[in-house]
Amino acid sequence: MNKVPLTLAGAESLRKELEELKTVARPRVIEAIAEARAHGDLKENAEYHAAKEQQSFIEGRINDIDGKLSNAEIIDVTKLNAGGKIVFGATVTLCNEENGEEVTYQIVGVDEADIKLNKISVSSPIARALIGKEVEDIATVQAPGGVKEYEILSIRYI
Repeated sequence: MNKVPLTLAGAESLRKELEELKTVARPRVIEAIAEARAHGDLKENAEYHAAKEQQSFIEGRINDIDGKLSNAEIIDVTKLNAGGKIVFGATVTLCNEENGEEVTYQIVGVDEADIKLNKISVSSPIARALIGKEVEDIATVQAPGGVKEYEILSIRYI
C-alpha cells in the first residue's frame, strides 16, 4: 500500500483524537449501553439503540485513524532541505496576479486539509501547481472558475 504524506502536526492531532476516543468516548458509550440494558426490553429501548449507534461510530473512527496512521509517511517540515523550492509541508505566501490579493497556504496531507485554517491538500489544483516552484515564480492554476495566476512571494518550512 502507498504511504500517504502527513505533517508532524497532523499526525499528532490524529494521535490525540485516537487517545480521546479510546480513553474517554469508548468507556462512556460502554457505560451508556450497560445503563440502557438495565432498563429492560431492548427492542423498544431508544437509549440502547442510540448508544449502540454511537459505539459503532466510535469504533469506525478508531479503525479509520489507526489505518491512516499506519499508512502515513510522517514528514517533519522544519527539517526539510528543499533548496528554496515548494514541497509538501511548505507554507507559501502568494499574490493573485489579477487583483493583488495576498494569501498564505500550507500544503498538507489530504486528511489534514482545512481551507478555513489555510491548509490545502497536496492533491488540490493549487498545490499541484505550486510544487517545485521557487520565490518570484508564477504558478498557473486551473481552477473551477478559470485559470488563475499567482506570484510566489515567500516559502517557509515551519
